[in-house]
Amino acid sequence: MSTFSSIKELLNTLSREHKLLAEMFEKRKTLSYRQEFALELVDQKEERLQYLMERSVIRPNGAFVELDEQFLRFFEQVLEVNEEINTSYIHENIGHVKQNILYYLQESSEMRRFSYLKAVKGSLVKIGRITIRNIIDLKRNIDNTFKTEPNYKVKIAKLENYDNKRVDINRLIDQTELLVTEEEETFFRAAMDVELAQIVNHLRLLLSEARNNLIEIQKQILEYLNQIRHQSRLMEKIRQLKYLKDQFEIRSKTNLMDYLRRSNDVVFETNPTYPLKLSLDYLQSDTAFEVIAKVNRKLKVGLRPRLPSAGSIATEYIMGHTLEEIHINLEEVKNGFEASGHHLFDFVMRYQFPKEVPFAERVTIFCQMLSLYENDFNVTDKFMQHQEIEFAVVYPG
Repeated sequence: MSTFSSIKELLNTLSREHKLLAEMFEKRKTLSYRQEFALELVDQKEERLQYLMERSVIRPNGAFVELDEQFLRFFEQVLEVNEEINTSYIHENIGHVKQNILYYLQESSEMRRFSYLKAVKGSLVKIGRITIRNIIDLKRNIDNTFKTEPNYKVKIAKLENYDNKRVDINRLIDQTELLVTEEEETFFRAAMDVELAQIVNHLRLLLSEARNNLIEIQKQILEYLNQIRHQSRLMEKIRQLKYLKDQFEIRSKTNLMDYLRRSNDVVFETNPTYPLKLSLDYLQSDTAFEVIAKVNRKLKVGLRPRLPSAGSIATEYIMGHTLEEIHINLEEVKNGFEASGHHLFDFVMRYQFPKEVPFAERVTIFCQMLSLYENDFNVTDKFMQHQEIEFAVVYPG
């Protein structure tokens, strides 16, 4: 078995075979991945597949290939999709903290003491991150087990196992808090700097949050177990009654008929309900949004506010009024001017418009016609004056 000679070789290999590794990781929960499918993703080059096998990135399994456990765990931890609740990581980091604190207190070299202090800081950061990550995975696994596991006995066994994991995490949280507050008080007083103080304070906040989440998880597990046992007992009784009914022995071997005749209050009792708390992953999905929107639309039915009716409209507002406006057709005025023997200003002043047009408006009409039909008229160099208005003498063109 060969190993990677450098980090550069490892990164180049993962980059070159990213299609195959991504496909195998997405299908990691299936039993195995066929070797011919893997060859398609490496361009049918068996030497590339053999290269991955020699360096234990993947491993053969007959006609199939699988991701090596080491790389599979690495991908799951980095992408934070691992389902395994592993409290040994927390325990190992607590041990590393104690060992490096001991080395720090016994070391006289400042450079080596600094390296041990750095290792302590790194382990404390890992403890907080791993603890929160384990609690998130624990909560998700509990919800998935309750909602997807079809076998009642397996479901109960899994939930009880997760409860044991909860107890282990809680015990490690207590050990960590005891470590940073009492057991190694001498070290934290002697080696305390700004960075270490920030790390310790942040760690204690994370542990406090983790403890509160574990209390909620404990309540959730107890609630799920009670629901499962209630459903299990109910289903068992139903199966027994179904069996007796199929054997035509339900009347002879049970007092069901007498019980039903004596009981008059069953129909008035409400059915026991066990509300489910939806996971955050589900609430963030598009399906949950559609369901919430649908429920919201149903709840709003019949809650439309009544708008006050408007009063009756007054008669004067609905009476018809006709407005007439007389428009002066400048084209018609131009045609009349071309047929006349007068210059333009004199013609406009004498023209009979369909309405009364004052002098100032007639001067405006003169200017408009001169502007619109300048190319059709003959504008001379001669000027005349009328009521303090000087104008050019204009004849038809």
